[in-house]
Amino acid sequence: MKFNKEILMQITNQLNFDDLQPLFEKYEINTTNRAAGFLAQCSHESSGFKVLQENLNYSAAALLKVFPKYFTTMEEAEMYAGKPEKIANKVYANRMGNGSEESGDGYKYRGRGCIQLTGKDNYRKFAEISGLGLEETLTYCISPKGAVESALYYWKSRNINTYCDKDDIKGMTKAVNGGYNGLKDREKKYNEYKYILGD
Repeated sequence: MKFNKEILMQITNQLNFDDLQPLFEKYEINTTNRAAGFLAQCSHESSGFKVLQENLNYSAAALLKVFPKYFTTMEEAEMYAGKPEKIANKVYANRMGNGSEESGDGYKYRGRGCIQLTGKDNYRKFAEISGLGLEETLTYCISPKGAVESALYYWKSRNINTYCDKDDIKGMTKAVNGGYNGLKDREKKYNEYKYILGD
């Protein structure tokens, strides 16, 4: 299915993306439902295609709320507050292929792209698909084209198109977010994009 490039550019905040059609074809975004679902989720996750890299600049109070598994006391949270690199190295240590907190992998492989690709294992797998080296992939994921392709890789690897085919916005959201944060906004965008792209 061919999508109108001007409409796609408008939806994606006029970012100077390379032609999206080949990427959509590569990752089987080939129906109105699939395109609307993918774009709605990406738009919500990236604040309208503006935020392409995880910030992690949290206050102590926010750390206790967002990462209660890793920060159990205010005293501990205060030691990390306002230090994104230190926070990432702690909360992403020893999982997703990352090394220990001291390795620095948590920050190096923090979230990037329209749907935040996170962890060394995910970057390594995406590097194989995209034909880039691991280091190149980190930079590619914050470029306009790479931010979209990394999200498409994530989307396809988790078979999220099946939820689009069933018009299941809750299923899409759970697969992307791990919960239902921002469900109303995602649903609103999904319905808007279905209408626009279906013309």
